[in-house]
Amino acid sequence: MVDTSSIKEHAEVIGADGVHVGTVDHVQGDRLKLTKKDSGEGSHEGHHHYISNGLIAAVEGDGSTVRLSANADVAVTFEEEENSQQV
Repeated sequence: MVDTSSIKEHAEVIGADGVHVGTVDHVQGDRLKLTKKDSGEGSHEGHHHYISNGLIAAVEGDGSTVRLSANADVAVTFEEEENSQQV
């Protein structure tokens, strides 16, 4: 498990393939809360999404980049909506 305490606000989240997934709003429990500006389109637009810390492969540099263990197109399928309940 990666130490998430070094992740900075507004760190870039990238997939294993180097493709931009989102921007960190902050770490919230066992998830990264992404900023609204990277929320997608249509019904996904305008609210926060979350990515499980379990998908984090590494925190790079000074905490300004979070690299995921999955490619970006796969990682976004694991995103949780702002109003979803954690089980």
